[in-house]
Amino acid sequence: MDKPIIGITMGDPAGIGPEIAAKALSNRDIYELCRPLVIGDKRAMEDGIRIARKPLKVNVIKGVSEAKYDYGIIDLIDLNNIDMNKLQYGTIGEMTGKAVGEYIKKAVELAMEKKIDAIVTNPIHKESFKLGGWGKKYAGHTEMLAGLTNTTKYSMMLMHKDLRVVHVTTHIPLRDVCNSIKKEKILDTIKIAYNGCKDLGIENPKIGVAGFNPHASDGGIMGCEEEKEIIPAIEEAKKLGFIVEGPIPPDTVFSKAKGGIYDIVVAMYHDQGHIPLKLCGFVMDEKTKTWDTVSGINATLGLPIIRTSVDHGTAFGKAGKGTANADSLIDAIHVAVKFAKNKKKVIK
Repeated sequence: MDKPIIGITMGDPAGIGPEIAAKALSNRDIYELCRPLVIGDKRAMEDGIRIARKPLKVNVIKGVSEAKYDYGIIDLIDLNNIDMNKLQYGTIGEMTGKAVGEYIKKAVELAMEKKIDAIVTNPIHKESFKLGGWGKKYAGHTEMLAGLTNTTKYSMMLMHKDLRVVHVTTHIPLRDVCNSIKKEKILDTIKIAYNGCKDLGIENPKIGVAGFNPHASDGGIMGCEEEKEIIPAIEEAKKLGFIVEGPIPPDTVFSKAKGGIYDIVVAMYHDQGHIPLKLCGFVMDEKTKTWDTVSGINATLGLPIIRTSVDHGTAFGKAGKGTANADSLIDAIHVAVKFAKNKKKVIK
């Protein structure tokens, strides 16, 4: 197939999105891998290039068909929604929050119309997103993507190299998780995990399902969620032909997956899945006490379109300083390309 067209949303202009987009697209190998274009604001993107100190230019296009994909020139669909006189790096704002939602909406439209093959998103700030008017309808980035594509069954997947995790629940209070991990939802997440692995080219995915309680409840001594909800979901998945094991104690399942026993882990809640992934991908320099490496990606599984994302926030503390790390964005582009080449609809 031709090199896939990857639409990259610029992210919150007050954050590091424009800067890391410039840094990522200053890599020639990205253009050898795919045909990238940015959806954002011309002036904000040009300032991102300045901050990144990269010898790049911007080619404003009205539609995907006008893109040239020449290395050294960033093709950009300009939504012209940022007043640079009002932009303040590292701050929450209504203007920037409204803008990021417009970038997402435009990217989804292009993907649904099959004018681009995948979306790669830069980070948004939830408070700005809410101030911009999007929070009334969507809790965040993922929920907006699901809403715009009319998707009801979806899950967040985090990846760092060959370590992958999907979540049964994500952005809800921990006290609500107990009442949210139900057999049907766990089974749906197992199916989503399977399809995600197949879309990445893994032929016979091995799925490990984490327990919820310490030691996966030790046979019911420390909770009943395993017996009542998790085990029935796993047994049903086995009947459907999935290669799935569990519930596995949460303190060992990720080490087993990192060692190659499982291709993907089904986690029960947000931090259960996020902590091991970020422990692997986020490396802090002991001397400078700053992030030396910020790698790993986030993907939304279950959508009718491909979406990958950086696995970090807007980094307001670094915005405008030229010190932001683009590793996660580069990883997200690579994985989006892999999805685009391998995507198959196996189980609905």
